[in-house]
Amino acid sequence: MENEIVVVDAKEHSRYEARDAGGQLMGFVDYHLHPGLITFVHAETLPEFRGRGVAGRIATKSLDDARAAGLQVKPACPFYQSFVAEHTEYADLVKDAR
Repeated sequence: MENEIVVVDAKEHSRYEARDAGGQLMGFVDYHLHPGLITFVHAETLPEFRGRGVAGRIATKSLDDARAAGLQVKPACPFYQSFVAEHTEYADLVKDAR
C-alpha cells in the first residue's frame, strides 16, 4: 500500500522512525530521554517523502507515547515547537508551558 506509514520507537537509536510498507526509512525524530522528560531535538523527513504527512505522523505517535508514559515534553526542534503550538491537545505535555 503506497500510503502506508508505520511509526516506531527505535529505542536503540533514541529516535522515532517512519517507514513505508517496504521498510524504507521516510523520516525520523531524534530524542533524549531523561527521567520524566523527553526532549525532541531534531526532526527530518527525507526529501523524496516530503509533503506526505510523514513528520506529522511521527509527531503524533511520539507525543501520544509520551502522554501514555507520563512524560513531559521539551520540543527543542522548530518542527515540534510549531506542531505543539498548532495542535493544542498536546500543550499540557510541554515542560514549563507558559
